[in-house]
Amino acid sequence: MTQTNSQPRTDVEKEAYLNEIPNEVEMSLFDHLEELRMRIFYSLIAVAVGMVGCFLVVKPLVRWLEVPAQGVKFLQLAPGEFFFVSIKVAGYSGLLVASPFILYQIIQFVLPGLTRGERLLLGPVILGSSVLFFAGIGFSYWALIPAALNFFITYGGDVVEQSWSIDRYFEFVLLLMFSTGIAFQIPVIQLILGQLGIVSSNQMLKGWRVIVLGSVILGAILTPSTDPLTQSLLAGAVLGLYFGGIGLVKLTGK
Repeated sequence: MTQTNSQPRTDVEKEAYLNEIPNEVEMSLFDHLEELRMRIFYSLIAVAVGMVGCFLVVKPLVRWLEVPAQGVKFLQLAPGEFFFVSIKVAGYSGLLVASPFILYQIIQFVLPGLTRGERLLLGPVILGSSVLFFAGIGFSYWALIPAALNFFITYGGDVVEQSWSIDRYFEFVLLLMFSTGIAFQIPVIQLILGQLGIVSSNQMLKGWRVIVLGSVILGAILTPSTDPLTQSLLAGAVLGLYFGGIGLVKLTGK
């Protein structure tokens, strides 16, 4: 008796296998919208639970975020300002805590429409995106924020007393941390574009001059401060990530 092997053998069979959608089930537009509504509802509940949990421990979070300020005195310039700052910190933190569950809901929504080849790419993309996002937050907390604050403290230290609005400070810190985390997604975008055959690694390398200019502009846009040191650090990180992404695309043979 001859045994049959279900695994693809030829290149044509492999391509057809990767382009196949396993367990394909047709759904109406109403069913898709209903599922999307439920995924969004579950995600919002997760964010709300995360915000409440973070609000219960918001004071330690606030103290942790005040560390890069190097002992600067913070002022509450309006009634209830610290309360609204606490809500803002809890909101960002709750979104961060709920992000794995939100990511899971997104995966469950798009997974049925993905081919086998796209599913193979999904795992590395999600893992890489998550690691880079938290790496961006860490880079901002330990490098960008201290550099920017040190610049402002040093520049006016012998002229004015350093007493800052707590609301303005946390607006600066939270915005810089999350924008840096988003900027660190560049290699993931490059990998997706390379795998889809939209842009090759050689084409990415040829456009390095445009990327240098774009990284400078991106550094100026994403950093809430106007000091050149912070903008240069972020622009340098973006360039490093971009060229690292080119190497990653080359390794995948694209």
